[in-house]
Amino acid sequence: MVTYCIWCCDATHLHIPAEKPETMRSSLTMVGTLWAFLSLVTAVASSTSYFLPYWLFGSQLGKPVSFSTFRRCNYPVRGEGHSLIMVEECGRYASFNAIPSLAWQMCTVVTGAGCALLLLVALAAVLGCCMEELISRMMGRCMGAAQFVGGLLISSGCALYPLGWNSPEIMQTCGNVSNQFQLGTCRLGWAYYCAGGGAAAAMLICTWLSCFAGRNPKPVMLVESMRNTNSYAMELDRCLKP
Repeated sequence: MVTYCIWCCDATHLHIPAEKPETMRSSLTMVGTLWAFLSLVTAVASSTSYFLPYWLFGSQLGKPVSFSTFRRCNYPVRGEGHSLIMVEECGRYASFNAIPSLAWQMCTVVTGAGCALLLLVALAAVLGCCMEELISRMMGRCMGAAQFVGGLLISSGCALYPLGWNSPEIMQTCGNVSNQFQLGTCRLGWAYYCAGGGAAAAMLICTWLSCFAGRNPKPVMLVESMRNTNSYAMELDRCLKP
């Protein structure tokens, strides 16, 4: 007569591997965490400087005037008696064609594209701190290459910016003596240096750190899962044998 061990087949007596509580794992190394932080800082610094109209400072009609590539603070308008008065407010140009020079139009497009690229990489890097297997070693290097391109675009925009200093609107603000790469009575603002510094940091520091940011894939996890499954199957088979 064949008998079975009924009590040992009860699920409460089987040795079932305990599931470990899930914890938030990062797909980045310690260097990768530093890379993600610096990527976010450089992207925010460059993008904020791009939108702020503090690239160039001058004066007109006794009032301070400042510019970026597509924005301006304080501008003259015709008042009563056809006299010029200064409107003290900041705003962007009414249209893309209203930007004072072709060089500044090109600078607006190139710098904006570079800032967008740095922001996308920074967002992916921050997500990599919270999600496992999102950024591999190869993916990190590709993102570093994208950062280099973004920094290069912003640097190109900063190099194009002085080419627009000979436009009539800028010359009126800079004492009518400004020219390409000659500021006249104007001076460069802090936002210009901040944009250039963010681009340089992205090209040099972030690109280098990205080479060590991602983790290599770990096939050991799959082997461990198969081992736990086989252990459970062997225990169940032992209980069901006569």
